[in-house]
Amino acid sequence: MAGTETTTLYEAIGGDATVRALTRRFYALMDSLPEAARCRAVHPPDLSGSEEKLYEYLTGWLGGPPIYVEKRGHPMLRRRHFIAEIGPAERDEWLLCFTRALEETVAHPKLRAVILEPITRLAYHMQNKE
Repeated sequence: MAGTETTTLYEAIGGDATVRALTRRFYALMDSLPEAARCRAVHPPDLSGSEEKLYEYLTGWLGGPPIYVEKRGHPMLRRRHFIAEIGPAERDEWLLCFTRALEETVAHPKLRAVILEPITRLAYHMQNKE
């Protein structure tokens, strides 16, 4: 199998520029969509720190440099999010924003599907109230 290269999702979607655009658009949608108000309410008034953390996390998760882990250690996402009450409404609103941002920033539908399926599982895992 010499000469076989593996392309990561990070590379396939366009690398750093795309991950930046995705996270920027995600938080812009969360901050502006009335139908994301409950999700927005569990975030701090200034979204820049949240945006940077999501950018760092997604970069590594998609196969790029492990920025988040290098800066902050293991993600422990569920534990880190226990300070916020995340119910079905917040989860679904988060997924709405992520799905729209993904559709607007990642051109290839198959790549979007490959990303969205585990992200959806993650969103359900983050729910901590009924």
